[in-house]
Amino acid sequence: MAEEAHLQVIDKVVQETLDRANVSETDLSAVAVTIGPGLSLCLRVGVRKARKTAGSFNLPIIGVHHMEAHALVARLIERNLQFPFMALLISGGHNLLVLARDLGQYVQLGTTIDDAIGEAYDKTAKWLGLDMRRSGGPAIEELAHEGDAESIKFSIPMKQHKDCNFSYAGLKTQVRLAIESKHINAEIPISCASRHDRSSRADIAASFQRVAVLHLEERCERAIEWALNIEPSIKHLVVAGGVASNLYVRARLDQVVKKNNLQLVCPPPNLCTDNGVMVAWTGIEHLRMGRFDPPPPADEPEDLVYDLRPRWPLGEEYAEGRSEARSLRRARMHPSLTSIIQASLQQQRAGIPSLN
Repeated sequence: MAEEAHLQVIDKVVQETLDRANVSETDLSAVAVTIGPGLSLCLRVGVRKARKTAGSFNLPIIGVHHMEAHALVARLIERNLQFPFMALLISGGHNLLVLARDLGQYVQLGTTIDDAIGEAYDKTAKWLGLDMRRSGGPAIEELAHEGDAESIKFSIPMKQHKDCNFSYAGLKTQVRLAIESKHINAEIPISCASRHDRSSRADIAASFQRVAVLHLEERCERAIEWALNIEPSIKHLVVAGGVASNLYVRARLDQVVKKNNLQLVCPPPNLCTDNGVMVAWTGIEHLRMGRFDPPPPADEPEDLVYDLRPRWPLGEEYAEGRSEARSLRRARMHPSLTSIIQASLQQQRAGIPSLN
């Protein structure tokens, strides 16, 4: 269904974008496209369209890592943001803490071992009967203003694990049990709830948000310490991804970075959620460095097997960041973007031709 939805709109979306920018394909310098991580069926739709455009107009093509794009778009709006810097990428599918040492050179300090924070926000909002048209994050944040964040003592995830990895599955279970204990019926929308029922829902929303973000704060504190040991010149923490639009999240993380004499950088909300601008900007960054593939043939066969990387780490894992709690499946995982670029650089130094 997701693939079909992509197929139905991709031509229209691309054409509308060109029209709005008042350019045509002949004005383009290159084509950038997400090749991973993500659902392979959906990635294929984008890659096929990108390669068709690049081939038809003889344009170089740049395969982009989706999470790198989230991190790098901050450099579009904050021109003083230089490498090295830290990045916390938080969305419905990802929690990722990385040290960005240079373009394409990342150290993974922490990642999600099960559910990401955005998914926890969405599930909690759904269970509370909130309006999901804007997604769960904004709905929870709005309702939390009415609640007592100390009313329900949810436990902070992974307190016993002294690493920078994230887990929200247990917190989701705690929230579900709290909702059941208060006999909240999600089929009754919040707009129709009684005053007492609305108050109970607001308390759960506020208590959930407090603990969900405390988990972020703890992990960021430790990650900053690790990152400064590796790169003492770090001055910025970039927070991006859909959840970075949450004002409560920004305010709490701003306190964390100020304690460490760093500066918080958040893209505007329209560049935090998934968007084409971040992919285009990342393409520009790599194009400037000469990292691109030549134009594809204009008549590629329909059954071509594309270079898709559904499970694709951004950087190499920091040794101290390896956790016994990690449950991520490592089978069929593509080598990290960092390792690919490092291998390419070594080939260049050795005089071996390489496309990237």
